[in-house]
Amino acid sequence: MSGTGVLPCQTIEKMIENGTLAGDPAILPDQIQPASLDLRLGHVAYRVRASFLAGHGRTVAERLAEFEMHRVDLSGGAVLEKGCVYVVPLMESLRLPEGVQAVANAKSSTGRMDLLTRTITDGGVEFDRIAPGYQGPLYAEICPRSFSVLVRPGMRLNQIRFRSGQAVLSDATLQAMHADVGLVSGAAHIDDGLGFSVDLRPEGSDLVGYRAKPHTGVVDLDRIGHYDPAEFWEPIRTSEGRIILDPGAFYILVSREAVHIPPDCAAEMAPYLAMVGEFRVHYAGFFDPGFGHAAAGGAGSRGVLEVRCHEAPFVLEHGQIVGRLVYERMAEVPAQLYGAGIASNYQGQGLKLSKHFRAP
Repeated sequence: MSGTGVLPCQTIEKMIENGTLAGDPAILPDQIQPASLDLRLGHVAYRVRASFLAGHGRTVAERLAEFEMHRVDLSGGAVLEKGCVYVVPLMESLRLPEGVQAVANAKSSTGRMDLLTRTITDGGVEFDRIAPGYQGPLYAEICPRSFSVLVRPGMRLNQIRFRSGQAVLSDATLQAMHADVGLVSGAAHIDDGLGFSVDLRPEGSDLVGYRAKPHTGVVDLDRIGHYDPAEFWEPIRTSEGRIILDPGAFYILVSREAVHIPPDCAAEMAPYLAMVGEFRVHYAGFFDPGFGHAAAGGAGSRGVLEVRCHEAPFVLEHGQIVGRLVYERMAEVPAQLYGAGIASNYQGQGLKLSKHFRAP
């Protein structure tokens, strides 16, 4: 393996060659991202009564026997219904060495569709966290929250990142890096990671975001740039620099800062602390090396915020800190950066819905 840090695409290729990562059918080259591997849905979805973790000494298959309600054949395409929980075996499996751990997360488009997608494993006691030395299958737990979706085998809703050792950058290192290369536009709020705030006073517009409509049609996740946003989303406008979040509603907003991930770093968006607001920011949390990097076509890219309000209405105001990015050192600079010659949908982005919707 490479040195300490997040493992880059060239190391992931070697892991596939030596059997650390396997797929049935074989893993495709375009699944490999600068610092992660896309995971593919298998051929069957298990509708379950409730979300679950396997737990120590238990397999997901054993727990499915307890919680399965019925099976859905995905081979010809099938609808996963809003509000239901499904477990789908993935085409990939792992044979991690003892020194390598993994973390999974939803892909950007998955999060923007409000598809709660988490990875579970045999013996797992946490979602999306895979212990060093794990050998076994991978499963996706999928709960469509806003829209029912049509899925097929091979679709890629989540991704996995591999890490050797711990390489989280300290606040002092982030301060020095910001002074050197600029991690965000404007002043950097650095406190246990890089904080970022919400933009509710966009220049030249009163459009600040979108709220998912409660009763919509099905979204076929293979259809890119196909759907009229007006059928699924309500525009959120304000000239006051604030909005009130409705309990249970899902919003797409955007960060005030343009974010930069240097080529030798990767980042993950950390969940926002509930003690400072009745809402959760983000489902899709990976930021790849080169995101917003000028040499990779970025010159700073906004962070799109997937926001769900919880128990009480909450006033969100312009410039309010709503999340933080935890930066990690790459074990090596990736051979391919985000946005540089690969199909990166969100390089240089501002406020933007998922790739399934036409530009408003």
